Amino acid sequence: MGIYRIGTATVNQTPLDWTNNIFQLKKALNEAQNEGIEILCLPELSVTAYGCEDLFLSQWLPEKAKSFLPELIAETKGLFTSFNLPLFFENRLYNCAVVVHDQKILGVYAKQYMALDGVHYEPRWFNPWPIGKVSEIEIDGANYPIGDLTFDFKDWKIGFEICEDAWRGTIRPAHRLCEKEVNLILNPSASHFAMEKTLQRIDLVKNSSKDFKCTYVYSNLLGNEAGRMIYDGEMMIAQNGELILRNELLSFQPHQVIWADVNSDGNTQPQNISPIDAKEIEFPKAAGLALYDYLRKSRSNGYALSLSGGADSATCAVLVAEMVKRAIGTLGQSTFLKSINRLDLEGKSQKEIVGEIFATAYQGSTNSSDDTLNAAQELANSIGATFYHWTIDRAVENYTSTIETALNRELDWETDDITLQNIQARSRSPIIWMLANIKNRVLLTTSNRSEGSVGYATMDGDTSGSLAPISSVDKVFIRKWLAYAEEHLGYTGLAKINSLAPTAELRPKDQHQTDEDDLMPYPILLAIEQLAIRDHQSPKEVFANLKNKGLEDENLLKDHIIKFYKLWSRNQWKRERLAPAFHLDEFNVDPRTWCRFPILSAGFVEELKEL
Repeated sequence: MGIYRIGTATVNQTPLDWTNNIFQLKKALNEAQNEGIEILCLPELSVTAYGCEDLFLSQWLPEKAKSFLPELIAETKGLFTSFNLPLFFENRLYNCAVVVHDQKILGVYAKQYMALDGVHYEPRWFNPWPIGKVSEIEIDGANYPIGDLTFDFKDWKIGFEICEDAWRGTIRPAHRLCEKEVNLILNPSASHFAMEKTLQRIDLVKNSSKDFKCTYVYSNLLGNEAGRMIYDGEMMIAQNGELILRNELLSFQPHQVIWADVNSDGNTQPQNISPIDAKEIEFPKAAGLALYDYLRKSRSNGYALSLSGGADSATCAVLVAEMVKRAIGTLGQSTFLKSINRLDLEGKSQKEIVGEIFATAYQGSTNSSDDTLNAAQELANSIGATFYHWTIDRAVENYTSTIETALNRELDWETDDITLQNIQARSRSPIIWMLANIKNRVLLTTSNRSEGSVGYATMDGDTSGSLAPISSVDKVFIRKWLAYAEEHLGYTGLAKINSLAPTAELRPKDQHQTDEDDLMPYPILLAIEQLAIRDHQSPKEVFANLKNKGLEDENLLKDHIIKFYKLWSRNQWKRERLAPAFHLDEFNVDPRTWCRFPILSAGFVEELKEL
């Protein structure tokens, strides 16, 4: 028995970016060797990137990934590790770990369980490897064992669980590995970020080390790999039910390597355990990293935003400012500017850099208030964003007079309320798109999850844009977080916005429009949404779960549940057209990543009658 330096690494990869992907893996390998690491765990599918989607169905992509194995294996002198990539075997595709020691392939572990919940669709691309099966695979002219394997390395008997393998309870591979007296389990993962999800992972890693009497090593991917999913780069080592090592999550660095000196007899003391971030801290770290990766990987010149003076657009604005602050703080100004191809900004202040890459516009109308104009301008000025101000009344009047002439009648608010609201939102879209096009910016949309659930948005209006950074986050959290950002993150420019009630400002001022009057109180909406959408409950079940919580009068609660289900059902077509979104919370309503629902349905008619 002895002390072994065991490491875990994370890399920020991109589909089809072979040069970067291989470079980052080599950097991690070289750093591990320089640190004297003997065993290194790398993330799942880190050769190709996890987010290749239907490219995994091609013949050429897995073959190309395999072609990089020789140059990667050449970098493993003195190292035990695995290179994680898709491999064809007997005309079927498997998610594999090619296990290597000291520049030689030992064998291939193939993932046994596929993720098919929430954001995952792995069975579309990969096949589960049969439990207990071992075969032979040819790689570069030589045959190696493939399948349900373990590996010997000095005092260690090593087994693998690849991500979803570890989340299968009583049928997970670790049970069988324990029976084989495996004392070290490596877990290469591609586990998407969600706020507070780390708590589940920490429990998994700690309990696995205790339940299976082993040292358990975990490595997750890092960054906004392919547009929607964010990976937090979490790395952990646990032994005897206790964490030995855990890193700080959501780094802007392209790769990270950490290690611990682990005693194979099980008496290792904890080393360098980073604290767990609160949800309010995780949110800007994750969204800031996602915006940074999206900006550099899309090769855009910055961001554009219609800044309304409301909570949602303010959140998007602050997140862009956080991106710049965190990138400069982590990478240094020169590296950050080089990564986004803006070395011409070197030497400028943080606020000046924000102004050069972030354009905002307040698009007022006769129904807008001075309160929201002043709130938007104050926030933009406080973070350094370029701020424009124009009105849309002339465009609205042109559209309105055209349809009035065609219909031979005047429009009025009593008869044409939704139409007159929508034309204002839609009139804002073309001009902000022009600004984004002229400046080569990614146009941000500001929809949140609460609005997405009930369709409280104008299609081709406030939904117009390239990217929806907060559409998986509920309005209750957003409002709380803005207060936190003002008080604890130094965004004093949020003061006016935080004092205002959320409103679309689309009706005449004398109607005193607010979002919660149009919909229902946001905490009620959130409570219904969590049960109805996240937990897939019927209207009766939702009512049964909420009626004794004292949220509101039971009859009013029934009315709000009915309203929610009706609005949810009739607005699926809107959710189908929402801009690509970051997955930030435990669930979202994007049918392309989490929640699929028929565009046409009976709309819970029978179920609402039962309620």
